[in-house]
Amino acid sequence: MITDTTMRDGHQSLLATRARTYDIVAIAEAYARGLPQLLSLECWGGATFDVSMRFLTEDPWERLALVREKAPNILLQMLLRGSNGVGYTNYPDNVVKHFVAEAAKGGVDLFRVFDCLNWVENMRVSMDAVQEAGKLCEGAICYTGDLFDPARSKYDLKYYVALAKEMEAAGVHILGVKDMAGLLKPAAARVLFKALKEEVGLPIHFHTHDTSGIAAATVLAAVEAGVDAVDAAMDALSGNTSQPCLGSIVEALKGSDRDPGLSAAAIRRISFYWEAVRAQYAAFESDLKGPASEVYLHEMPGGQFTNLKEQARSLGLETRWHQVAQTYSDVNEMFGDIVKVTPSSKVVGDMALMMVSQDLSVADVMDPKREIAFPDSVVSMMHGDLGQPPSGWPKEIQKKVLKDKEPITVRPGSLIPDADLAEERQAIEAKIERQVTDAEFASYLMYPKVFTEYALAADKYGPVSMLPTLSYFYGIAQDDEVLVEIERGKTLVIRCLGFGETDEKGMRTVFFELNGQPRRVKVPDRAHGAAGNGAKAKADPANANHVGAPMPGVVSTLAVAAGQDVTAGDVLLSIEAMKMETAIHAERDGKIEAVHVKAGSQIDAKDLLVTYAE
Repeated sequence: MITDTTMRDGHQSLLATRARTYDIVAIAEAYARGLPQLLSLECWGGATFDVSMRFLTEDPWERLALVREKAPNILLQMLLRGSNGVGYTNYPDNVVKHFVAEAAKGGVDLFRVFDCLNWVENMRVSMDAVQEAGKLCEGAICYTGDLFDPARSKYDLKYYVALAKEMEAAGVHILGVKDMAGLLKPAAARVLFKALKEEVGLPIHFHTHDTSGIAAATVLAAVEAGVDAVDAAMDALSGNTSQPCLGSIVEALKGSDRDPGLSAAAIRRISFYWEAVRAQYAAFESDLKGPASEVYLHEMPGGQFTNLKEQARSLGLETRWHQVAQTYSDVNEMFGDIVKVTPSSKVVGDMALMMVSQDLSVADVMDPKREIAFPDSVVSMMHGDLGQPPSGWPKEIQKKVLKDKEPITVRPGSLIPDADLAEERQAIEAKIERQVTDAEFASYLMYPKVFTEYALAADKYGPVSMLPTLSYFYGIAQDDEVLVEIERGKTLVIRCLGFGETDEKGMRTVFFELNGQPRRVKVPDRAHGAAGNGAKAKADPANANHVGAPMPGVVSTLAVAAGQDVTAGDVLLSIEAMKMETAIHAERDGKIEAVHVKAGSQIDAKDLLVTYAE
C-alpha cells in the first residue's frame, strides 16, 4: 500500500509547510474518490503544525477536521516526535498524553512515532498514549549510516533488527523505517527489509527522501523485498528533498504481483492541480535544481537540507556551502556518529554553521587549551536533554561542552513534573480573554507563545484560511474581485476599488465593495510604512546602513541596542524560522543607530531590522 505525503512532506524548501488549508482541503475529496486504495494521507508533523499558526494564522485542528470530512475513507496519518510531541523540546508526560488524545479525537488514525536518537525508552509515553486512544501506532526506526560500510559498523543489520524487536515488544502495530535523509540504497534495502520481514511479525512501512535522486529505485527494491507500505509524493511535488514520484512508482509496479491498484488517471489529475497550486508558492521555493549525491557525505534530513542552505546564505556563507556540508559531516563524527533528525539534526547544523563562520576546525574545537562558546543546543544535547545514543556521548567532547555540569542518563521526561493543566488553561484563557477548546489547549501546551499570538491575530482578522492563496500572500489589486466562501452556501464577493495615500502612521485606506456595498478599512502599508507603528519598513538594498531580514520568521533574541558599538561578526539578533534559529551577524564595524524590531516580532523577508549610524 502507499501513503501520500504531499500534504505534509512534499517540501521543496518551505513549500509544503507553507501550504494553506484553502489549497489542501480543495483537493482532499479528489483523493477520496480517485485514490481510495491509499493506505493514508500524511497531514501533520512538527513544522506543519507550527507554521500553520505562526505564519499562516490558521488552526491546524480545523485543517485536520476538514480533511477528515472530505476524505472519510482514507486513514489520516501524522508524525509524532516521541517526548517532543510536535515541538522541539521535551514536554511533561501529561502534556504529551493530552496532545495525543486530542489528535486521536480530531481525526488522526495512524501515528508514526520516532525518537531523534532511536531511543525507544523516549518513545514509550507517546506510543502508550496512541494505543490507549485506540489508534494505530507505528514505531519508526530512523535509518542512518550505510549498511555495507564496515567503518560504520555501529549501524549494522544487527542494530536495526534489535531495534525492530524492541519496537515489537513495546506493542507497536506497524514497524516504520524512516530514512529521513534518503541514505538507504537499493542493495541495502533488499537486505534490510528481507531481514526485518523474517525477524519481526509486523507490517513494515518505508519512508525515504529523494535528495540523492535514486529513492524510487530504493522504494522498488524495498517492495521487491516484501515491504508492506511505502511513502510517495504526488508527481508535481515529488523529487529532490521530497519523496519519490507517486505516479512513476505506480506505473513501475503496474501488472506485477505488488501492483497497488492506484488509478494513473486520478494521479495525473491531482498532480495537475498541485502543479497549478505550486506556482502560487514560488516565493518559498528553494534554488535546488536537481539531485545531490552530496547527501551521502553530510547526511542531512530532507527537511533540513534547504533550510540550512538558507541559514548559510543569511550568514554570508553561501559560497562556502560545500565547506558547511563537510563540516556538518565532521561535527557528526565529533558527536559520535549520531542519528540526525529533528531535533538532533538542528544541533549538528547549529554547530557546523558556528564553526564555518568562525573558521574553526574539529581540532580547534577539541583543543583543551582553546575556549569555545558552544551553541545552547549543543550544551543541551550533551547534557542528555534529547536522550541517549546507543553507546553514550563521546566523553571528551561532552566534558568540554558541559565543563563542570553533570549530564543526565535517564529519560529526560521522567525529570519533568506533570504540568498543572488547570492552571495552564486559566493562564491562556486570561491572556486571550476567552475560553479555549481542548484542541486549542493542546496547541497552547505545545507552543505557548505561538498559539497565544495566533489566537489574538485570529480574533482580530477572522478566518483568513478562507481567502484564496494569491489574495492571502500577495493582496488584492485594484479592480480585482475574489469570492470567499466563509461557510457552506455563504459566499462573500469582495471587489477592490482603490487605495488612499500612506499616512504618517504608515497606514493606508483601502476602498472596496463587499457584496456590492461600499466599504473602507485602514491597513498597515508594509511596503512603505513607518517602522514602529505596526507597519514594518523594508530595507533598502542600496543602503549599506540597512540590515534586512533574509527570511520570514520571528525575532527570537536581540543582542544589540541603539547607540551600541559592534564589530564585524558580532551577533545582532536571531530569527526563528520553522526548525531553525538563524543568527544575523554584523558584516562590518560601526555604531547601531536604531533597532526596528523587538523580541517576538513577526517579520517578513526584507523587513528592516537594524540601521547603522552614518
